[in-house]
Amino acid sequence: MVDVVIVGGGAAGLSAALVLGRARRTTLVLDTGGPRNGYSRMAHGVFTRDGTSPQELLRIGREQLRPYETVTLRSETAVQARPVEDRFEITLANGETVRCRRLLLAHGLVDELPDIEGLSDLWGKSIFHCPYCDGWEVRDEPLVACGSGEAALEYVQLLLGWSKRLTLCTEGPSELTEAQLAQFERHGIPIHEAPVNRVEGTNGRLTGVILSDGTELQATAMFMHPPYRLSTDLATQLDCELTDKGLIVTDEWGRTSVTGVSAAGDIMTPNHQVIRAAATGSTAAIRINSELLAEDFV
Repeated sequence: MVDVVIVGGGAAGLSAALVLGRARRTTLVLDTGGPRNGYSRMAHGVFTRDGTSPQELLRIGREQLRPYETVTLRSETAVQARPVEDRFEITLANGETVRCRRLLLAHGLVDELPDIEGLSDLWGKSIFHCPYCDGWEVRDEPLVACGSGEAALEYVQLLLGWSKRLTLCTEGPSELTEAQLAQFERHGIPIHEAPVNRVEGTNGRLTGVILSDGTELQATAMFMHPPYRLSTDLATQLDCELTDKGLIVTDEWGRTSVTGVSAAGDIMTPNHQVIRAAATGSTAAIRINSELLAEDFV
């Protein structure tokens, strides 16, 4: 029996473990590596660590947990979670079970990249989803944005903060209104409805985007929002409420619809940044510790 099991050892999970360790809570962190941003060369927008590689951030995070003897990190996968009376039982891939008073899900998401030739090789190097994370490095360069409808309009408006040399690929009908199309024209942003067939690059740098109609677009970076999914089904096993985007519904403290289960990181917010994930982990841990203190004060 431990106070808290944290499923996931990324920014959210390690941040939560740090708070719980300092609060002297027995905490088990389960993580098998393979973070969502592991493909990226550098993480940006991280206070005091801008430009540090994701792997180095995790190494530092794990190293700084070493003084806290109540925190244990294990390279194990949680495959099942179920309530048992007023506790939770976690089953690991090796068949072992662990019981805890509170469960924090911080396992992250998996991006489901579209089947475009060459895309996986450039993902995180010159094909991105977040301009706040990677826009500075390609500022004022020719960029391609992918999307359609209202979401594409908002995405292009955002990207204009980094470069005016934009092209929109809608992967089919643009789903833009006449007024919106006129906005694109006023800003000199061409729109291509033909699907992207392949992308080309050298040493991780995008050089061209080839459409199914043969059009070749010159660009040094592309921005897109591929669909994603929860990296495990533990939330559905526990019957946690999900949003229409498949994220876990929480309150401002990270508490889910299931009493005793919290969530932190990318799985509970559409704003996916390392520093935000770390903040949600800290917030959830503070609330968890407060609840355990109140439980014990009888």
